[in-house]
Amino acid sequence: MRNKVYEFLRTIPEGKVVTYGQIAEYLGNKKLSRAVGRILHNNPDESRYHCYKVVDRNGRLSKAFAFGGIEGQKERLEKEGIIVENYRVSLEKHGYNITFSK
Repeated sequence: MRNKVYEFLRTIPEGKVVTYGQIAEYLGNKKLSRAVGRILHNNPDESRYHCYKVVDRNGRLSKAFAFGGIEGQKERLEKEGIIVENYRVSLEKHGYNITFSK
């Protein structure tokens, strides 16, 4: 499961974010959001697997972001041109819309 999460991170285009739930859905079970969070927190290579592009279902950043906390996540997102207001990203504007085939 861990490898699939990291593979998914590599598909997110620049300037876009995804939610924990989207990754869980990619894994085949929407209820795996918390497990996805734990996997991301143990990311072995942040430069290769851009876990900073993952936000909660409301677009909020993670207070427990493993690479510099919420400020580190905010900084990385803004470097990609993603607008962060009050530690939240507009999913309407910056969300990566993915269609999953069943």
